[in-house]
Amino acid sequence: MNHFILRFKNVSVEFGQQPAIQDLTAQISCNTMTAVVGPNGAGKSTLLRSILGWHPLKNGEIRIGDSHAHHALPRIAYLPQRTDIDWDFPITVRSVVEQGRFPSLGPFRRFRAEDNNFVENAISEMGLQDIIKRQISTLSGGQQQKVFLARALAQGADIFLLDEPFAGLDIKATEDLVHTLQSWQNRGRTILSVVHNIELVKQFFSFTLLLRTNLIGYGETANVLTETNLQSAYGSLSYSGAET
Repeated sequence: MNHFILRFKNVSVEFGQQPAIQDLTAQISCNTMTAVVGPNGAGKSTLLRSILGWHPLKNGEIRIGDSHAHHALPRIAYLPQRTDIDWDFPITVRSVVEQGRFPSLGPFRRFRAEDNNFVENAISEMGLQDIIKRQISTLSGGQQQKVFLARALAQGADIFLLDEPFAGLDIKATEDLVHTLQSWQNRGRTILSVVHNIELVKQFFSFTLLLRTNLIGYGETANVLTETNLQSAYGSLSYSGAET
């Protein structure tokens, strides 16, 4: 029997009077890689941010396991879009990874041995030992993405919300990131990721949630990304392997 880790029940979100998500119901299983797909303005990033409580729900509810989402936030780590990060900010790799511990620290943010262990384990898992003193501005796009994935790991989460993690990466960095996410799934982690490249989704993601404000389809990727569903989501737009 599937154990559902993320549950959306009749979820609706509005910006002003404009619907961003309408009446979304879906259940995401544990230990899965699920792609969130749809055209620009479909509600993909809004969905991730609503899980975090950053956008209030007009209707419905979101649960993490059997808990309301706001009671389970320590289980959730979020990777923002690359365009939302100031890559020129003077900060080292290690300092970025250490930020993953801030939510669990007290008001004085004093690191304990436990916090250092989380940071060291995240650095080791992502293979960043040789660059921990470097400024993030000096890194390649793939290395920068690994640093922020390590920050998410250091948080100690088991649910990862990734907003366009493949954007701007070359083929090698994309392959490396796919392998990382697959290894996370094998370790019992759950990944919900906004992805624009349809061919990438078909090749590597077992499950897909297809949005166009309303839910077009959710389930196994081959059953969701049909020609009919893609036409319903994208209309006359080109979607085949494109950054739509």
